[in-house]
Amino acid sequence: MTTSLQQVGLAVKRLQWRHHREMNRRLTPLGLSLVQWDTLRHLDANPGASLHQLAELTFQTDQSMGELAKRMVDRGLIERVDGAGRKVQHQLTPTGYELRRAGGEVADSVLADTLGHLSAGERDTLHELLVKATADS
Repeated sequence: MTTSLQQVGLAVKRLQWRHHREMNRRLTPLGLSLVQWDTLRHLDANPGASLHQLAELTFQTDQSMGELAKRMVDRGLIERVDGAGRKVQHQLTPTGYELRRAGGEVADSVLADTLGHLSAGERDTLHELLVKATADS
């Protein structure tokens, strides 16, 4: 019997949902939500990113990213810096960097609970297939 597209899609969604729930649970002691940690992670990888760029990277709307960034600035996790012209850029504070690092350890532990059961070859194949499925046609 061939696995249907819907079965595959549902399996991907269930794994994603499991990861999100567990990451939020394990990030709570750090005072972070998954979306906050994800913002820190993307800002670390893309220093000086605009709010619009961060919104795209974290699957947020520009408006929700603006509200989230304001709260993160107020908490001392990120700071606004002047960019070219009137552009406002963002960067991690030392506290934000430390929480990004600690959150990365949490993410690794959550992913190890699921994807860690796959062999290195299976993980490589899964990654290749997911990249292929998300590539623009």
